[in-house]
Amino acid sequence: MERHCVKALVTGKVQGVWYRRATQEKALQAGVTGHARNLPDGRVEVLMCGRAEAVRELGEWLWTGPPDARVTHVELEGVEAHEPDTFTTG
Repeated sequence: MERHCVKALVTGKVQGVWYRRATQEKALQAGVTGHARNLPDGRVEVLMCGRAEAVRELGEWLWTGPPDARVTHVELEGVEAHEPDTFTTG
């Protein structure tokens, strides 16, 4: 099974609204590994690694996020595939 990794930078009201935790839950349900981290500029960085379809679906979900989030932009960038063991927040 070929694995794909994509890094996303999510802009909007995405800190303090459970965005990272909700992303982690969606990722784990889909079998996607990686991380979701707050950035100092108010964005959230999300690394998603897994089956291409699962990564694509999670990438689309990032535009929605949890109910209190207000996403204004998602920038996606393919990165070299590697194998994180799980999906973390930090």
